[in-house]
Amino acid sequence: MKAPLIAISRHRLSTDGAGVTTLVAFHGCPLRCRYCLNWQCWEPEHIWREVDVEELLSELMIDDLYFQATGGGICFGGGEPLLYSSFIERFCQLRPPVWNIYLETSLSVPTSRLEAVAPWVTHYYIDIKDMNPDIYRQYTGGDNTATMANLRWLADHHLQQQITIRLPLIPDFNTDEHRLLSQNMLQALGFTDFDRFNYVL
Repeated sequence: MKAPLIAISRHRLSTDGAGVTTLVAFHGCPLRCRYCLNWQCWEPEHIWREVDVEELLSELMIDDLYFQATGGGICFGGGEPLLYSSFIERFCQLRPPVWNIYLETSLSVPTSRLEAVAPWVTHYYIDIKDMNPDIYRQYTGGDNTATMANLRWLADHHLQQQITIRLPLIPDFNTDEHRLLSQNMLQALGFTDFDRFNYVL
């Protein structure tokens, strides 16, 4: 089992979870966000390398002491990491149990992919763009049906305390009023931790 990567970024602090973390960024994404920061995940020529689970684990072991000493671990991002849920699940089964697992995702995947990794995830960072389906479609080129279904699945399984939801203000696409409406909808599902920020062009 191999997965394509666009980057591995070590020694990250206060960006992907507690302690020292390493970001593993996968190639591939179902969305085409207009202001995407990681557009390299879209085209095959931007694949940095392909790795299997054992190879990745061996490489990341170099920072085992940092992870153990600081309560850190691995953040899977991308692109969309849940496109590689089987890979992540196998990695989590093999990694030292003290490593925390963080996930940066849009949730724009079938719920079965979320279910596969949920037992292993310490904390989720979910970038929902906007809860309004028209704004979501205009900005991402897709629809938010899967994202909504996955948010409901997480809420139904009482995982809200493990989730930070990112609520961006997106120039030319949404407003503060739209963002407040999104937050109200999410609060109705029991989510409480929101990262409100502005996209800077």
